[in-house]
Amino acid sequence: MALQSKNKIEAAFSMSSMTDIIFLLLIFFMLTSSFITPSGLPVNLPSSESSDIVMQEITVSITKDLRYAVNDRQVNRNEIKSELTALLNKNKGYVVLHIDKEVPVEYLVEIGGIAAALEANVTIATQPFK
Repeated sequence: MALQSKNKIEAAFSMSSMTDIIFLLLIFFMLTSSFITPSGLPVNLPSSESSDIVMQEITVSITKDLRYAVNDRQVNRNEIKSELTALLNKNKGYVVLHIDKEVPVEYLVEIGGIAAALEANVTIATQPFK
């Protein structure tokens, strides 16, 4: 007389919980990557009431001693237009300006005008009030 178990154990492995974890990790890394500021030049950002988060495709930084950087690569003031033209020809998008709060407004207007002439959406990076 052979005894058989009524409960059969399946050898299959359920991947549904693993895909949930991977999906949550993917969302976490996508969100945290948008908060990363350029580390090439130290910039003291001005404060504002509201600070919208924009995906940083192209960044232009100006320090208080008027050093310029495009996407963490230091450039001269004369090279900014050619750098932005090369980057914006690949994809039209946002240009985020990281400009020190001690820099005169004329430099902000100059870089913003160059980006706007190249049909880019210009955003100024700020930090929220503390």
